[in-house]
Amino acid sequence: MMMKKIKPKGSSAVLAATLLIATGWLAAASPVQAQGSAANTPRADSLLTWQQCQNITADKDARLACFDRWAQQQSLPATTVPAAPVASSPSTPAENTQAQPPVDAAIPATRVVEVNGDACRDRQYSALSRFWELENGTDCGVFGLRGYRPIDVTFAMATDRPQTPTSPAPNHTGTPMDYQPGEMRLNLSLRTKLAQGMLTGGADPTRKDSLWFGYTQKSTWQVFNAELSRPFRTTDHEPEVMYVYPTDMHLPGGWRWRYAGLGLVHQSNGQTEPLSRSWNRIYLMGGVELDNRFVLNMRAWKRISEDPTKDDNPDIASYIGRAEFSALWNPDGKNSLGLTVRAFGKGSQRLEYTRAIGDPSQSNLRFVMQVFNGYGDTLVDYNRKRTVFSVGLRLVDF
Repeated sequence: MMMKKIKPKGSSAVLAATLLIATGWLAAASPVQAQGSAANTPRADSLLTWQQCQNITADKDARLACFDRWAQQQSLPATTVPAAPVASSPSTPAENTQAQPPVDAAIPATRVVEVNGDACRDRQYSALSRFWELENGTDCGVFGLRGYRPIDVTFAMATDRPQTPTSPAPNHTGTPMDYQPGEMRLNLSLRTKLAQGMLTGGADPTRKDSLWFGYTQKSTWQVFNAELSRPFRTTDHEPEVMYVYPTDMHLPGGWRWRYAGLGLVHQSNGQTEPLSRSWNRIYLMGGVELDNRFVLNMRAWKRISEDPTKDDNPDIASYIGRAEFSALWNPDGKNSLGLTVRAFGKGSQRLEYTRAIGDPSQSNLRFVMQVFNGYGDTLVDYNRKRTVFSVGLRLVDF
């Protein structure tokens, strides 16, 4: 295979530091410890080979990143690069040979250790592994701030005006307001990892379970409604705690079941009667993926019962549903198409398209278009069927 030599970026000191912490698995021979004369000479089995990079076929970005690292190794001064390991003769076993775990050929990128200090964004790992930090190589530690659900600013246009909020609960029917069908949507969602390695611990050195806290806020702003002094029509608050356990089960067709988990979530709009709406749920969740092209996430919940005299919306599950299925298709590095369906109730469907603005490996900004149809567009509209088209900008996990 002929490769175009890539000139390294940055100083030689940066490259040397990168080399010292980069690890790889040699495809052509058993790894043997290099016998460098200097005390700080890197080990031979810490170097990538071009064969490893060639084996990465499912993700072009991961393949290119691998070749970039291999090329950087080739451009270092000869004194800092140890000789390639030589396969041991059956009759003469090599000394100082370190035993290595087998590499799963179907998962070529999961054994390459992160080198840039930002492991949870290393594109050599799969989307689900990075999102939930399922492996040592995607671990970014505890109490860091990460994105969770969409963070975006969009303009939304509905097919009709928001209707007067109602609920079967006594004294929960609002006053008619002259709201406009067009409004701005502001979505904020953050999370942090509270703990990790609680059950996996040292039993599995490559995978980590984790406990998270997340907060999501969704606001609708009647920014063009000067007659009502441009009010915020709704703001929904959703704090939750979720536990994620990593799995690695191979399924038919090349799919992999990557995680399972459970969570506790509260959702409310912070209003008083007659507009107060709230409910609490426990849920189970899981996710599977096919390379980096397709991702499926599933969540099923059970509402926690409340005192009937204090229940703002006793029939909310019948409208919003009792489960959610989301599918994401990434045809290439810049474009994504997603579908979310809420079921086991009247439910809803949301179809969205996103496109990266700039280089997707460097930029977190996306253009987004979305169509929503069904119940639960906002919490106060949980029993109103709406069709809403939105367009705007989104920040993916930053």
